[in-house]
Amino acid sequence: MFGLILGFMLSKEIEVVSVINVCLGAAIALSVSGVSSAYVSERAERKFLLHKLEDAMLSDLSDSSHARAAQLVPIVVALVNGLAPLIISSLIMIPLWLNEAGFAWVTAPLWASLCVAGLLLFALGVVLSDIAGIPWYLSGLKTLAIGFSTAFLIYFIVGSS
Repeated sequence: MFGLILGFMLSKEIEVVSVINVCLGAAIALSVSGVSSAYVSERAERKFLLHKLEDAMLSDLSDSSHARAAQLVPIVVALVNGLAPLIISSLIMIPLWLNEAGFAWVTAPLWASLCVAGLLLFALGVVLSDIAGIPWYLSGLKTLAIGFSTAFLIYFIVGSS
């Protein structure tokens, strides 16, 4: 969403409803792609690992908890992989929807959406700080820097044309 919204900001007069439609379409496509690709790859990997375990144990595990996990885990992973971008995209689009509902903004709704995207990037960094073992603010700033780098790249490629 970050790149799409920035791209729209660099374009000539775009209606907010058009931005909403494009962003929502992209979010849905990303979610469907995420669900399907994660399910297919995770299912294949789990089946492979189950067969490898069966070969090592010289027994059929089709009625075991391992077999049930091999069926359930791909579904859970696929749902998380597909719902996460849809939820994050929806959060980023809230200022756009509020604008269409008549909410008066201090700033343009596209700027507000970019600010929400930046906050979410920073929050992602904060969450990842525990995994990386670094201070939360440094991790947050790192993910925000990645977002700004993306913005500069988009600006120099799209904005200069």
